[in-house]
Amino acid sequence: MSSSRLESIGAYLPSNVMSTEDLLGHLEKAPEFDLVKVTGMLERRVADDVADIREDSLTMAVAAARDCLERSRFAAAEIDVVISCSISRLADGRRLQFEPSFAFRIARELGAADAIHFDVSNACAGMTTGVLLLDRLIRSGAVRNGLVLSGEQITPIAFTAAREMEDSRDPQFASMSVGDSAVAVVLDRATDERDVIHDVELMTSSQYSHLCLGMPSDETGGLAMYTDNKEMHAQDRLSLWPAFHRHKLAERGSTFADERYDFVIQHQVGSRFVDFINGVGRRRFGVPMPPSLSVLDRLANTASTSHYLVLHQALAEGRIPRGSKVLMVPAASGVVTGFLSATVSSLEV
Repeated sequence: MSSSRLESIGAYLPSNVMSTEDLLGHLEKAPEFDLVKVTGMLERRVADDVADIREDSLTMAVAAARDCLERSRFAAAEIDVVISCSISRLADGRRLQFEPSFAFRIARELGAADAIHFDVSNACAGMTTGVLLLDRLIRSGAVRNGLVLSGEQITPIAFTAAREMEDSRDPQFASMSVGDSAVAVVLDRATDERDVIHDVELMTSSQYSHLCLGMPSDETGGLAMYTDNKEMHAQDRLSLWPAFHRHKLAERGSTFADERYDFVIQHQVGSRFVDFINGVGRRRFGVPMPPSLSVLDRLANTASTSHYLVLHQALAEGRIPRGSKVLMVPAASGVVTGFLSATVSSLEV
């Protein structure tokens, strides 16, 4: 059975930068609060979907895919699978689109006419879900390669929250922490241990699915997200990841310490969350956590793209030496958790 690897990566960031102070200026009901202190987020990118060259979930995903393919050894016509993982599906003038699939439209736009194409929706774990599915297809020999991507125009929920929130305890509070972006990765067959996906595993605890819900607002009809932050970030929920991770490693006779991870990338919920979940991991695994990579101060929480955007930016900034073993830990409503670990040596930005 073949292993897979991250063969290339690309990203797209809207040029429009909105500071946290500017976002708080949109509050209509809630009193001012220190969002920077709570989240560590100084600013985020906001897509411009009314410009002549429109930025939305679809166009940003296409732009990230083109950026990725420029660094890939595969042309678009050689891609076997296209998997789109966006939560936000805004296209063609702020329209929510489910059919035809984003993957179909993206494959057609790129020129991947013969590629299998489908959409995956798994909240903020969407990109890792797409990578898991493609990894299994490559390992089984069903395909040679594939493209996994997501464009997240998620900031409309922030503006809905700003219009409707009563105070910082409001269930829309978490919506104020998001930003827009797109990321794409190509996977193909690994040829050696210098570039390989070692593990990609996910689990869902569906009894917690009610703790974070996206839907139209009952009040104004805008896109909204309602989160029970206290319950979502309770100790037993955050302990799901290390328990699952430890169990999966034990199945093949390994431990967290044995894996010798060089870096960890947590979901970019906020600086307090990242510190807290790393602390949970340290206590549960009984060893220090590897250095934590983050871009949330500049780019905020970009939903399904967050881990791969951190990887992209860290590579661009030279923060990941060749041969590093990177651990990604998703955290999504559902509740979904798990882990992906990969050694990267030839991945460049």
